[in-house]
Amino acid sequence: MGQLLGIWIKRVHRGPMDPVDRAELVAGRGVRGDATQGGRRQVTIMSLDRWRALTAHLPGPPSPAIRRANLLVEGVDLDHSRERVLRIGPARVRIFGETRPCYQMDEACLGLQDALSPPWAGGAFGEVIEDGAIAVGSPVAWDDARLTDAAATGRTTPSPATP
Repeated sequence: MGQLLGIWIKRVHRGPMDPVDRAELVAGRGVRGDATQGGRRQVTIMSLDRWRALTAHLPGPPSPAIRRANLLVEGVDLDHSRERVLRIGPARVRIFGETRPCYQMDEACLGLQDALSPPWAGGAFGEVIEDGAIAVGSPVAWDDARLTDAAATGRTTPSPATP
C-alpha cells in the first residue's frame, strides 16, 4: 500500500500550484477549488518513486512541486494504469491516461521535459468517481473491484430492465 505525500491546488489556469495538507475530491469534478473541473483530466497524479529515478541527474535535484500535478504518491506504480481505479483515502479515481510533460517543465528546470518523456514518466490523469476528503498521509492503493455500471457509464439512475 502506498501513501499520499503531497497535494497541490491550481486556483487559476497557468497559475501557481498551492500546497495544501487537505483537500476534497469531488466525483465528476476533480479537486475542490482547482481551476480544472470536469472532463477526463480532473486530477493529475505523479509517483515520487518515478520522479526521483528520472530527475536524480538534474540540478538540485528539482522538487516534485514543479511538476504541477495535483497529487504526489509513493509506493504505487502508475505505469500502464489506464482504466484502473486508484483509491486515495476514501476517494476513488479512474485513470484515463498518462500525463505528458510540456514546455513548462523546461521553464521550471532545464532538461525536465526530456527526463519525463518516457512512457508514463509524467504520471497519470483521471476522473474522480467517488467523493472523499483526502490528506497528506492518506493511504493509496489500487482498487481491483470492478467499476459499478453507474460509475463506468456516468449513469446515476438504474438501467431499464431488458426483457
